[in-house]
Amino acid sequence: MKNKLIALLLIMFMATIFIMSEEETSAADNVKDVPKQYATEINFLIDKGIVVGNEHGEFMPEKNLTREEAATMIGRALGLKGTPRVTAFSDVNPTSFASGFIQSAYENEIIQGYGDGTFGPKRNMTRLEMAYLLSQAFDLEETGNVYYEDMPANKEHAEVINQVSTAGITNGYVDGSFKMNNPITRVEFSLMVARAVNTEFRVEAIEFQSEKKFVNATALNVRQGPGTNYQSIGLLYMNDEVTTYNKYGNWVYVKSGNIVGYVSQSYLQDKPVNNKIIAIDAGHGGSDPGASGNGIIEKELNLDVAKRVQKYLQDENVEVVMTRTTDTFISLSGRVDIAVNKGADTFVSIHGNAATASANGTETFYSTAALDQRALDSKALAGFIQDRLVAALGTRDRGVKMDNFHVIAKTPLPSVLVELGFMTNELDAAILKTHKQASAKAISLGILDYYDWKGR
Repeated sequence: MKNKLIALLLIMFMATIFIMSEEETSAADNVKDVPKQYATEINFLIDKGIVVGNEHGEFMPEKNLTREEAATMIGRALGLKGTPRVTAFSDVNPTSFASGFIQSAYENEIIQGYGDGTFGPKRNMTRLEMAYLLSQAFDLEETGNVYYEDMPANKEHAEVINQVSTAGITNGYVDGSFKMNNPITRVEFSLMVARAVNTEFRVEAIEFQSEKKFVNATALNVRQGPGTNYQSIGLLYMNDEVTTYNKYGNWVYVKSGNIVGYVSQSYLQDKPVNNKIIAIDAGHGGSDPGASGNGIIEKELNLDVAKRVQKYLQDENVEVVMTRTTDTFISLSGRVDIAVNKGADTFVSIHGNAATASANGTETFYSTAALDQRALDSKALAGFIQDRLVAALGTRDRGVKMDNFHVIAKTPLPSVLVELGFMTNELDAAILKTHKQASAKAISLGILDYYDWKGR
């Protein structure tokens, strides 16, 4: 009798161990074909009953996910009521396994159907629909510096993609794309749901390197997509600052204030456009001393005044191109080339004059080598500088004159040649020696007068 009792107790003990072992076995052990690299996340969902295998115990990771399967997974993750019932959608069978979750998600404004009142339960869920679904289900609102090379121009689409990416739920494909219209597989969606439910699974959002650029066009269309065939959604203007993201051919995705879209990168540059770029030419130099008189050597006078003009204009936010800054020889054509190649819009050559001892006064020359706007602008520039110099120096006003000196005749820019005064005249020479700063300021003010006249 005693032996029978011991045997019975032993049987009961073994049974208890078996039952406990069964209870402690993870539900994930009953689901086959879970990819090893994603086992942690997928098994987490299986253990919580969010993901289940099919009747054969298969997970089928690469199978495209249907909209009803997505609604069911989200419903289970959020603890929504899943009892099969009638839904708001005409194409959802009330007895379907997903009907209860579809209706609950609809009532909680997590999902929506199509305009014709259908839900499309058997249709494949796309990656864009996934972004909308997860954004709504988990109240994702934060956006960051996230960009994909195929980021949609549609603002709402781009925002939800940004939200799921910023939250660390997805970071797109290794090629930098998101592929919003692609169907999403069961394993992809499961990974994203796992990351949404458990923040420990989240991935680091890929933040694309952004740059600050400036518009260099008078008016620039911002378009919905990368091409002129896309509709313009706004305008940017000269020197507007934009933040650029990825490129698409010659087009770049930008943001400026509330404007987001595509522009041609041909109309962007690294710094603001300075639409005042003056070339200051100190006449002569090096082996060419120019004229002289009363202790003044022309090449030295010209360079001294030119460098003072440079400093004054730079303080006024005018970009200055100097043909020379030291005692060097530059050919006449070389001076023109420097101005043109460095993007100058205007050219001023500074000189001292020489003749008989009685000759005196200040004069400014322009060229009519071509009777066009350049010549008209050159004449106006000469007038502004001449007026300022005569007022500042008190010299005789010899007026604005026309001549075809090489540096002003052969340049395509509005250009003038200034003769400050006669070094060979004792009174003029005294003024030139003591009024170098006044001369430079007068020339600078004349240039600024010209830019104001041009509306710059």
